Amino acid sequence: MHPLLEQIRKGLIVSCQALEGEPLHSSFIMGRMALAAKEGGAVGIRANSVSDIKEIKKQVSLPVIGIVKQVYGTHPVFITPTIKEVEALAKTGVEIIATDATNRIRPDGSDLNTFYQEVRSAYPNILLMADVSTLEEAIYADELGFDIVAPTLYGYTEETKGKKIDDHDYAVIKQIVKEVKNAKVIAEGNVSTPEIARSVLDINVHAVVVGGAITRPQMITKRFVDAMGK
Repeated sequence: MHPLLEQIRKGLIVSCQALEGEPLHSSFIMGRMALAAKEGGAVGIRANSVSDIKEIKKQVSLPVIGIVKQVYGTHPVFITPTIKEVEALAKTGVEIIATDATNRIRPDGSDLNTFYQEVRSAYPNILLMADVSTLEEAIYADELGFDIVAPTLYGYTEETKGKKIDDHDYAVIKQIVKEVKNAKVIAEGNVSTPEIARSVLDINVHAVVVGGAITRPQMITKRFVDAMGK
């Protein structure tokens, strides 16, 4: 097993992201958020944008899963969608690069296979993570050679809209763990409580990514307010 994958095994990876327009949108704040996550026991960080990643790497020595959310017009693929974003991420020294690995055509017209081969050829030493939305996409990403597969986009595509990782007793993550043969499976996407995190770990995922439930206080506050009926 790759030493980095061993380092994050069975641990919590905290996604420290705040997009433009959100209250905590600031590279400085994301750096401190990552530091807080480290102090709480996180084994890794997932982060968006070159500026956030650079600041986070100043604050913590944890491995970083880097993405660039770049929207091209109305195109639905926006998580590290082209080689341009990969090149920018590689320069930050991120250990893992995650990308949309759904079956949708990318903004530059390429399919996933073409994109993967280009990235792997240019950056053979960087671990690659496939953000998928279905079991079939997970199997295909594994066959291509991705190091990590995660159902990050389950519930966020037209085909899976509204679905949650814990639906039907965690059926989707169980199927992915069973069918993916080589890549490590990480649970990500709507892991909203410690109980869900524990449950997916018991399904034998390699690690767990939690984002908004830890790092988006506006969402956390709303959950309390909604539960109180206010």
